[in-house]
Amino acid sequence: MDIVLRVRKKGILILPKALRMRVGIEENSEVLVEVKGDAIILRPLKPKVVDVDTDTIKKIVEEEKREWEERLDELTTQIST
Repeated sequence: MDIVLRVRKKGILILPKALRMRVGIEENSEVLVEVKGDAIILRPLKPKVVDVDTDTIKKIVEEEKREWEERLDELTTQIST
């Protein structure tokens, strides 16, 4: 799809709605701008959404906490000897 756009004051480009919809750019979306040679490439930045179970997160945090407490105990023992 090739579209000719006019650059307006202050370098503003208006992307047609059909183009924005095709690539998933909405109002306030962020885009990555790349310059390759004499070309400008715009890529929509998609938010990275991860579906994680809260119980899984709690287990991970508890395990990390336990490991840190063990390390702290070991260091405390080393220092006091």
